Amino acid sequence: MPIKVLIVDDSALMRSMLTEVINSAPDLEVVGAAPDPIVAREMIKTHSPDVLTLDIEMPKMDGLDFLARLMRLRPMPVVMISSLTKRGSEATLQALELGAVDFLPKPKMDSAGSVEHYRVEICEKVRAAYSARPRVPLKTQSQSKPLLREPCEAVGRGGGTLPEKALQDRLLVIGASTGGTEAIKEVLCSLPEQMPGILIVQHMPEMFTASFAKRLDSLCHVRVKEAEHGEKVLPGTAYLAPGHSHLSVRRVAGGYVCELAQSEPVNRHRPAVDVLFNSVARQAGGNALGVILTGMGKDGAQGLLAMKEAGAWTIGQDQESCVVYGMPREAAAIGALDEVAPLKDIGQRVLSRLRGPERRGLRA
Repeated sequence: MPIKVLIVDDSALMRSMLTEVINSAPDLEVVGAAPDPIVAREMIKTHSPDVLTLDIEMPKMDGLDFLARLMRLRPMPVVMISSLTKRGSEATLQALELGAVDFLPKPKMDSAGSVEHYRVEICEKVRAAYSARPRVPLKTQSQSKPLLREPCEAVGRGGGTLPEKALQDRLLVIGASTGGTEAIKEVLCSLPEQMPGILIVQHMPEMFTASFAKRLDSLCHVRVKEAEHGEKVLPGTAYLAPGHSHLSVRRVAGGYVCELAQSEPVNRHRPAVDVLFNSVARQAGGNALGVILTGMGKDGAQGLLAMKEAGAWTIGQDQESCVVYGMPREAAAIGALDEVAPLKDIGQRVLSRLRGPERRGLRA
């Protein structure tokens, strides 16, 4: 049986285009295309779709309002279709907080190549959403900055301050894809300000990484920013790879610097997790800690193995807490992980490792 897809978009052109590209895949079938959430509500009752694609700006009911109600009353996998604007990227991040599985920018219909690339991407995301574990948020509104700036439980249990030696020459690197925005947020918000430099690759387009970094910076104890080419990696700061470039590190006197490159995609991604992890294996060796979170595909697995073989400590998110158990599964399959843990425990495991030199075996 094909995966049943319902399209919700106020643009007749987008509904037609999405219907055509999704129906071109033999394992996918568009069962309806609604111009607004009111019509969509009835189509959901009639067709019981497996996956929803959802626009954000629509008449009669805003896409975010509809998503919040849907996840409360009938949780299902949702892929957001977002405009490539600052407002669109910020709304998309809110949608992911509300429980959407993934998102895709609206396509540029400027060439046959662009349309084909979009066809492949939307079909892959629909398949991943179908197999994903939708995350139903406990709250429909984000917590405010003052609340999340309060000392978190993980800091309290660990004494609040890491030893100075844990900040010198150390790096924490994190890779994620589908479901990763919320997973990264949960890990970072569990960490204190006194941390080694943190480098992050999350698969997302350029406009969205800027908004994501700004959002994280407003919520976390550590400072969060988009990485810039040639800037020094400082303790207490997390550097997010911009959507247009691979991120790697280079060791220099007194620490590390970020390097950006708009070279060819790796594992079909730019930025790619493997690029970051492989550079950290070469430049930091046993001074690094590697974290691989929820995501579709295998990007990051080989790089994490290289880190482990270079003496780094590595941990992967467990299947139960992943939205898509792809990247951590691939890392586990090739022996790249020292530990496996639920998402809620990963921050504390990182802090425990920073505070103590003991080697840990693989455990769930």
